[in-house]
Amino acid sequence: MKFKTRLLVTSAAIVLVPFLLTCIMFLVVVSHVEDAEGELSILDKDNLSFAYTVENYSYVTEQVLERVKEQIAKDPSKMEDQAYLDSLAADLNRKFSYIVVRKGDKLYYTGNRKAADKIFNMLPEYGNEMPDSETGLYYNDMKKLVKQVDFQFTDGSKGSFFIVASVTSLISKNMLKRMIVAFILVLCLTSAVLTRWIQRGVFKPINQLNTAMQNIAEGNLEYMLTTEEKGEIGELYRNYEDMRLRLKESLDEKFEHEHKNKELVSNISHDLKTPITSIKGYVEGIMDGVADTPEKMDKYIRTIYDKANDMDRLINELTTYSGIDTNRIPYTFRRINVADYFGDCVEEVGLDLESKNIQLNYEDLVEPSTQIIADPEQLKRVINNIISNSVKYMNKEKGVIDIRILDEVDAIRVEIEDNGMGVAAKDLPNIFERFYRTDASRNSSKGGSGIGLSIVKKIIEDHGGYIWATSKEGEGTCMHFVIRKYLTSPESLV
Repeated sequence: MKFKTRLLVTSAAIVLVPFLLTCIMFLVVVSHVEDAEGELSILDKDNLSFAYTVENYSYVTEQVLERVKEQIAKDPSKMEDQAYLDSLAADLNRKFSYIVVRKGDKLYYTGNRKAADKIFNMLPEYGNEMPDSETGLYYNDMKKLVKQVDFQFTDGSKGSFFIVASVTSLISKNMLKRMIVAFILVLCLTSAVLTRWIQRGVFKPINQLNTAMQNIAEGNLEYMLTTEEKGEIGELYRNYEDMRLRLKESLDEKFEHEHKNKELVSNISHDLKTPITSIKGYVEGIMDGVADTPEKMDKYIRTIYDKANDMDRLINELTTYSGIDTNRIPYTFRRINVADYFGDCVEEVGLDLESKNIQLNYEDLVEPSTQIIADPEQLKRVINNIISNSVKYMNKEKGVIDIRILDEVDAIRVEIEDNGMGVAAKDLPNIFERFYRTDASRNSSKGGSGIGLSIVKKIIEDHGGYIWATSKEGEGTCMHFVIRKYLTSPESLV
């Protein structure tokens, strides 16, 4: 659930739940009171009572009034007994009523002096007793119901006995206490339920996310968070998981890159050490006079030259590798004729292959006028790297390398195939990755940085082409790469 929706629900619940529960409680109490009234029970301060009507209060005081009438008829002098009047006052006080006894025009006795002073001058005169005692006299402005019984004191003075009932909507003290306690309980219950709901829906997920972030800060990228929430919490969890996976992937790539860099340094160190050792050995042979014939001298010098070329090739590969990492390989693209360009390349590498007892076959099947847009130097690096790789892993006594230029309508395809040891099917998809070697232990003696084919792939892709390889283990490997032709628009030919 979204935070906005959750807040709206919480706000509505804070208002509606206590209101509804209070209304339910009110209805239960009213039902209880109505049942009590239905049984004609005496309603007093100890009972839950609401909204008494005039009839209710008339009924409440009727029994007391009847007893007083009977007492007056039997013994009027009892109305002068202080203890008797006190007992009547105490009984009526429980019924929200009080008595007033008037002797002549003076106040003789009352159960509530303060209230009696306000209404005393408004009481009916002697002889105005209502014939119907159940009705009495109602003072609307003061909300008072007055019932009157006239009698005579023992000294012959005129006396009146009044019962004054307060006809208002009253709530007893006990009921008020219960209402307050019930309302507090309703509020506490509502607060507890909403707090628990918010805690489970907001604070608990945030604490879990905080724990997850602490794990990230400590380098633990394996700590996962999963949720089925669809609101902001769910989105936050999913963003955390995306961040964690990206950080993990980035860290894995960093470790892999560092490992490959160390491997590169190791390979380059080994590959540089071998020709340097050879050069030093042959130079020392010349200095010591071991090359004492022109033939030996020529052999030593040629070997030194070849080893220097190997070192130069390795340094060039490192330079190109640095350009790959920073995406700054320098290119100078121009239009070149396919037949002329590849013819020159084949002629250049042919002499070197011949000295290594490797036969080079060349076949050009494209139109003589076919052109491509390419960088001649970088494209030559592609061809040299592929051929050097073929020579390096040539395990036949008579090596053969075939170069074919094929027409692909709007592109040319170059195939360079050898009859070397080949590549296993499981290794074939990985040979263009940086530092990849099919068998490091077997190929360590072959030398090489392991980045030659990755450089080839990068250069071909930067030319807008693509490259792949096919191979059969023990039979040989064929490298294929495609470069689009330079096509002149029809309008330019008009």
